[in-house]
Amino acid sequence: MAQSVGIKDVARAAGVSVGTVSNVINRPDTVATETRARVLSAIDRLGYVRSESARQLRAGRSRIMGLLVLDMGNPFFVDVARGAERAARQAGLGVMVCNSAESAGEEAEYLSLFAEQRVRGVLLTPADATGRNIAAFRRHGIPFVLVDRVSEGTTECSVSVDDVAGGALAVRHLVDAGHRSVAYVSGPPGLTQIRDRRTGALNALAEAGLGPECLRELPTERLDVAAGRDAGARLLGLADRPTAVFCANDLLALGVLQAMYAAGVNVPDDLAIVGYDDIEFAAAAAVPLTSVRQPAVTMGALAAGMLLEETEEGPGGGTRPHEHRRVVLQPELVVRRSSLSSR
Repeated sequence: MAQSVGIKDVARAAGVSVGTVSNVINRPDTVATETRARVLSAIDRLGYVRSESARQLRAGRSRIMGLLVLDMGNPFFVDVARGAERAARQAGLGVMVCNSAESAGEEAEYLSLFAEQRVRGVLLTPADATGRNIAAFRRHGIPFVLVDRVSEGTTECSVSVDDVAGGALAVRHLVDAGHRSVAYVSGPPGLTQIRDRRTGALNALAEAGLGPECLRELPTERLDVAAGRDAGARLLGLADRPTAVFCANDLLALGVLQAMYAAGVNVPDDLAIVGYDDIEFAAAAAVPLTSVRQPAVTMGALAAGMLLEETEEGPGGGTRPHEHRRVVLQPELVVRRSSLSSR
């Protein structure tokens, strides 16, 4: 594991004393402008972050694990947090849960907060598709595990679900029910899951001898119920409306269901709907929702366990040798009334 940057490293890089660096941080007006600029440049170059909890940590290691998710308003991520918290508690650790709200800027701020607090490690569902936030955080030397993401191009551990297989499960079910035109209510195109579920949907159509034109994509900026209602309104406005819709998550599907109900469209006889995640509300909807189930609690628990393994202290101090690994779980289709036409 990489070593974190300390105040001595900044002092050495700037050619000043530790006391001068401390003054720049705490009493900048007492330091000459040129010297202050040199120290600030070194801080920025090295990625130094002041540890607010350093005094408490001198006697031991942090007992806090960070968890940063895309949207705590989505029950899927609540279940991920439940699994992570359960595993952390069994190990005597607490979890600091933060919500990026699908914002790369907020994600960067929370990662900086984790660095300041010198957390034991971080469970992260990235919002920044460019990877810049992860690259910046990596230099702090704090271990992290990607959750609901595949660690392609990185060396870190990851726990995810095979979303290509999940998309194929959803659309194969619709094709088997006789549908030949399917709408895909997706989400922000930068999210890997959205692209993978679309790939799976296209694969299922191809298996049935149907071309990509049989999938009508309706992108959304967010993955919530309001975005689903908006997509439902757009779907209603199509001249040649598909007979089925596959939604990238259950919140979108519930929004589409609301839009259909308000317009007097019968689900599933006039329009079949399949969601993704199988959150608790899916089974409780006015028309129980068919959904692709992700084992969210298991994902959180596995990711926390991998992070605990990586940060486990060895007999002579420091951390034990750790081999990074990628865990890919399989989704499951849960069929309910929203996709079972009586015709």
